[in-house]
Amino acid sequence: MPRAIISPSVLASDFGQLTAECKRMIKGGAEWLHMGNHFVPNITMGAPILSCISKSLPDIFMDCHMMVSEPEKWVKDIADAGGALYCFHLEAASDPIALINTIHTHDMKAGVAISPDTPSTVITDDIADAADMLLVMTVYPGRGGQKFIERCVPKVAELRARFPNKDIEVDGGVGPKTIDVCAEAGSNVIVAGTAIFRAEHPEKVIQILKSTVDAAQARITAKTASSG
Repeated sequence: MPRAIISPSVLASDFGQLTAECKRMIKGGAEWLHMGNHFVPNITMGAPILSCISKSLPDIFMDCHMMVSEPEKWVKDIADAGGALYCFHLEAASDPIALINTIHTHDMKAGVAISPDTPSTVITDDIADAADMLLVMTVYPGRGGQKFIERCVPKVAELRARFPNKDIEVDGGVGPKTIDVCAEAGSNVIVAGTAIFRAEHPEKVIQILKSTVDAAQARITAKTASSG
């Protein structure tokens, strides 16, 4: 059963106190930190910022969501800066398997992401088997604070049915009001930005998200076992 992992998105943090903000998330129970980059030729939150975070928090797992064109260009920079997982968009990759292999040779885990208008079926068995994580975007890439797109949720369920033991992440508009549908569909890695960073008690939000996912994963596992 894939375990619940909460990955607060640093895009929603106070950049003037970035290190303190990241430490606050870890203290609150987050295991990963999520750093997203825009789907453009260059990067808005790239290796220099990642490097600063990594120096202050050398043991943190940095979940790097690369919403960039030509994602193969940035693998070494992100690895050198302390990235732990490099997640690229299938829409931007000309050879996903080769890119996954390159990511692995740089000692990072590899994730593959799809945008809201991309069907989950583009994630073929060979791509999923090679990758360490699958990411379903529940908002359009580009900015934080967007409204959760519920029509993306069935893609999570389809992927969970095909890949019961794979880490499946959702990113975009996720918080206490939308976690139930994501968890029940089978997502176990949850990216949340404003819902955590702007909460009065972020540790409580992290715990709500985590416990909801754990309960849903237990139900999914039990259902699968009974039907098997």
